[in-house]
Amino acid sequence: MTRLPDFRLETYFSRWEFTARHHLTASDAETMTMAGLLALAGPEDRKAWDTLALGYTETFGDPELRRAIAGTYEEVDADDVICFGGAQEGLNLAMQVLLEPGDHAVVITPNYQSAETVPLSICEVTGVALDERQHWALDVDAVEAALRPNTRVVSVNFPNNPTGALIDAADLRRLAELCDERGIHLFSDEVYRGLERDPARTLPQAADLSGRALSLNVTSKSLGLPGLRIGWIACRDRELRSRLERAKHYTTICNSAPSEVLARIAIKAREPILARNRALIAANLPQFDAFFAEFADLFEWRAPEGGCVAFPRYLGADGVEEFCTDLVEQAGVLLLPASMYRSELTPTPADRFRVGIGRRDPGPALEAFAHWLRTRR
Repeated sequence: MTRLPDFRLETYFSRWEFTARHHLTASDAETMTMAGLLALAGPEDRKAWDTLALGYTETFGDPELRRAIAGTYEEVDADDVICFGGAQEGLNLAMQVLLEPGDHAVVITPNYQSAETVPLSICEVTGVALDERQHWALDVDAVEAALRPNTRVVSVNFPNNPTGALIDAADLRRLAELCDERGIHLFSDEVYRGLERDPARTLPQAADLSGRALSLNVTSKSLGLPGLRIGWIACRDRELRSRLERAKHYTTICNSAPSEVLARIAIKAREPILARNRALIAANLPQFDAFFAEFADLFEWRAPEGGCVAFPRYLGADGVEEFCTDLVEQAGVLLLPASMYRSELTPTPADRFRVGIGRRDPGPALEAFAHWLRTRR
């Protein structure tokens, strides 16, 4: 296993995330207070919180939490769920368990950096780029063409970070069938599921489509509760689930007991939380539409189909990297430039930036952004 490179996004955030006045590139939906979340608890979960002992927890995760998570799937039961310290731990350990030197993986791009760099640290990886010209469409034929006899994993992410793209449910089913036919594990990052602009386009979860597939999810993104640091993988392959548990023994061993109780409250109350977050996004989008319409000479804007991030194009002559640096240094408005999503596997756009649309009241950030742009003209 080769050494992992610096995580560009997190390195950038370590400089700016908590110092910039306006965080306009947030990848999570608006969060809530502890009191707000506890107000959603039923009597049993509230009692569990009030009487919680701060000891070790089960490596697989709190049984009640796993039952709550399983209830969000059609074919998954509690024994098919293993919880992690956020989605990142689940992704990292899954790739280490599924892949060995001499194997091959297929990963879509652009994507969250570790979806590419972790498998690349283990084995050969082929990238399949979403088609920027077709609103980030996925060519399933291209995925099929990339498969090899030694392919062990196909990794996808929809709704996609950073583009907000979705695929048709038929395409996801075809991917699951292709993987099953060849004994490949479909790894599906579903952390933005539930924030689709059109609920009819909500994709099935991979773990429901195949007994070999892995569905990755987390409380951080769609639910807006990143401080809980609770993620999970659902997979009906019990032998694989056991291997994931043994891998977790070398990392977090078990999750935070308070976080697991709070996470199960959130999972049980997911429908009102998701409805609130979808409403926030729907209310925010006209503000972003108006902003980008005012500066149509500088940007190409398309609202995301799902999730709470988008990936507009910057048309300025100075280039998006310099543009984002000047914006945060001079106006205190934080965006993520295209280099954060650079891929070693495929060409990726060098003129785009990530913007977050899921936080409450983006008006002050957009006004600071607009004022800065007007003063440059």
